[in-house]
Amino acid sequence: MKKIIIILFAFVIGASAQDMRLNSFKSLFSDQKANRVGDAITILVMEASEAANNAQTSGGRRSDIGFGASGSLDGESLIPSATLDIGSNNEFSGSGATKSTGMVRTRITATIDSVLNNGNLFIRGSRVISINGEEQRIFITGVVRVSDIASDNTIKSYNISEAEIILEGSGMIDRMQSPGWLTKLFHWLF
Repeated sequence: MKKIIIILFAFVIGASAQDMRLNSFKSLFSDQKANRVGDAITILVMEASEAANNAQTSGGRRSDIGFGASGSLDGESLIPSATLDIGSNNEFSGSGATKSTGMVRTRITATIDSVLNNGNLFIRGSRVISINGEEQRIFITGVVRVSDIASDNTIKSYNISEAEIILEGSGMIDRMQSPGWLTKLFHWLF
């Protein structure tokens, strides 16, 4: 009976034992950084963009042609005088200016979608916020280096390569900002 209990005890201990190789990448003295598929990573989106463009063009063109004739003979006969003037004038002046400014500040958590051959991580995340019928959608994808991830599993958005950050909104405010169908028709015609 003692042999059966010892064998059963050894079997239970062996079945519940941990393989130290599975935990060998974890350090007792540092935080665990996200580095595997499915791990969560928080992105601190801090994007600001500003662009300005100004153009001014002017041109001018002028052409004049004149012809005049008159004459007389000894005062006895007068030849009728004739005058012909042709003129042309063409002027153009144009100017245009464009200015665009944008700023986005938010936090969004994404998951590691895949690990690339060089060890970099491809991340993907989204968030939908709906308040009083106004819906805001945020999508983010990109490639992250493991060395850029902070100890609290955060990364700043400007450290993401091939980053694609999309903010979309829909609702009453979005509908009020777009022109009506009659205005769109007149812009299309004229």
